[in-house]
Amino acid sequence: MRAVEPQLVSAVEPQLVRTVEALLFLSNDPLSAGELAEATQASERDVAGAIAQLRLHYAPGESGIRLRELAGGWTFTSDPAAEEAARRLFSRTRVAALTPAQAETLAIVSYLQPVSRPEITRIRGVSADSATSTLLDRELIEEAGHSQFGAVLYRTTTQFLKLFGLRSLDELPEISRWDPTPEEQGQLRERLLRAGEARAEVP
Repeated sequence: MRAVEPQLVSAVEPQLVRTVEALLFLSNDPLSAGELAEATQASERDVAGAIAQLRLHYAPGESGIRLRELAGGWTFTSDPAAEEAARRLFSRTRVAALTPAQAETLAIVSYLQPVSRPEITRIRGVSADSATSTLLDRELIEEAGHSQFGAVLYRTTTQFLKLFGLRSLDELPEISRWDPTPEEQGQLRERLLRAGEARAEVP
């Protein structure tokens, strides 16, 4: 690795250093000085100064992250000392993504809780048994008593909040954002009709 030039480190703007750091963090592939210069609209010399400062910040022994020059560019890697811990962490079973039916059921529970399975089925128009069972198994919902008719009620769990990065249910997006006004419904209907007519005209 080339030695860090002191004059490059002292001359660089702090904001440029932060921006280059963010771009390297976001990119899956190594970024060259030219690519970083184009993205930041800075000179390659200034980018080199930013990289030099980052190399000092992420020097061996200073951080769990390393800044390495690979494949003609720069990229962040983990410190080799963390390899065994990383292997243990990422060897765990990965959480599977929710299917559309499960996501739809979870949305109903999150906004209407406590809600019963028959109510979920009525809203969705199809059986909610399988989706509800899976959400229970994954601990995203839990039982919350019974309705006046004896049906089990469901609510979301702490695991649900953790998975979606919510501090509380108050942080759920306003449902009105997805509830179109009568005017919006009319506009959507017109667009769909025009699209259907255009498709019918295609030979």
